[in-house]
Amino acid sequence: MTQIAVYPGTFDPITNGHTDLIERAARRFDRVLVAIHRSGSKQPAFTWEERIGLAREVLAGIEAVEVQGFEGLLVDFMRARGAGVILRGLRAVSDFEYEFQLASMNRQLAPEIETLFMTPDEHYAYVSSSLVREIAGLGGDVTPFVHKKVVAAFNRRLR
Repeated sequence: MTQIAVYPGTFDPITNGHTDLIERAARRFDRVLVAIHRSGSKQPAFTWEERIGLAREVLAGIEAVEVQGFEGLLVDFMRARGAGVILRGLRAVSDFEYEFQLASMNRQLAPEIETLFMTPDEHYAYVSSSLVREIAGLGGDVTPFVHKKVVAAFNRRLR
């Protein structure tokens, strides 16, 4: 049986921390779907299409990884693709309460789907998309935190 894991998020933008987790997950699962949510409630720096495109460019060399956009409930997306594991990253204890609530709600909606928490490499434990957006927006250098293609996208956006 093929083990398919889904790593959901808005990925606005995809960071080196995300990439680290995805690379490590790809060694553990047959397929990893990076599921980029349209997210109508947030005001993203990049459009949905841009976020999908950037993630595809950044992750292009990683075998068994596929990037897809989705709308609606994560559990519906997963069921449609035969996926059984939700991957979630925990950077700090402060992430845990929210992530625990999400995992519990998803278990109520889809008891057959498990949530697996992964921690990033210590080099990326402090990196978040919102901090990267803030630094870029204030003219700071984000090259240590994101792929060069994301840096280029920010430079185009902020010109």
